Amino acid sequence: MNQTIFMIHGMWGGAWYFENYRRYLEDNGFHCIATTLRLHDVDPQAPPPPELGTTSLLDYAVDLEREIRQLDEVPIVLGHSMGGLLAQILASRGLAKALVLLTPASPAGIIALTPSVIKSFGSTLTRWGFWRQPVRPTFAEAAYGILNRLPRGEQQAAYDRFVYESGRAAFETGFWLLDGKKASYVPAGNVQCPTLVIGAGEDRVTPVSAVRKIAAKYGAVAQYKEFANHAHWLISEPGWEEIAAYVTGWLRELNAGA
Repeated sequence: MNQTIFMIHGMWGGAWYFENYRRYLEDNGFHCIATTLRLHDVDPQAPPPPELGTTSLLDYAVDLEREIRQLDEVPIVLGHSMGGLLAQILASRGLAKALVLLTPASPAGIIALTPSVIKSFGSTLTRWGFWRQPVRPTFAEAAYGILNRLPRGEQQAAYDRFVYESGRAAFETGFWLLDGKKASYVPAGNVQCPTLVIGAGEDRVTPVSAVRKIAAKYGAVAQYKEFANHAHWLISEPGWEEIAAYVTGWLRELNAGA
């Protein structure tokens, strides 16, 4: 089993998302590459690049595929939130040796719009034309829907690092029925690598009801694990080490069986 882990962050993020996981996994012998999506390597306080608003999931996937094809071997792909959806797309193209999906966004075909999701994206969903604009949640929305298991002071510190996200990518994820390009579509039969899907019981943005369906979508190649006392920001909220240890153990089992 390949020991390189290619890490894909979610909305509003960057490679910094994985500071804890990268350190933990590298201490356990893995080589980690944490990428940053196009137009995300910017100052959070600066105005967003205008072209970000119409950037598609498919644009992100093109960039990520190019990065992976430059590696010596096909890597393990680890994605969080929207990064988990992008990881599924890449795996369907044969670009993942194994998948680790941390509270992943759902591909087309799985309905994930719950009242908590709508509340978390309220300022975006109520803005006409958001699907062609850069978007970012308010602090109150982020604290409620994304950072709800972080202490208050840490919520603000994390939020201050959030950059803008593509309204187009948000639309393609949440409103796949209306997306003619089917950008978030992932053929289940094309994902043939071992896949670990992790849900969080207190997640208000990628609810476990949807995450369980993601694991079911991939059938025998997928293993589902749920952490009842965690939420969406399980990459650094208190107790994140428990989840990182589980991921490490799962990857070691794959290595032993390879």
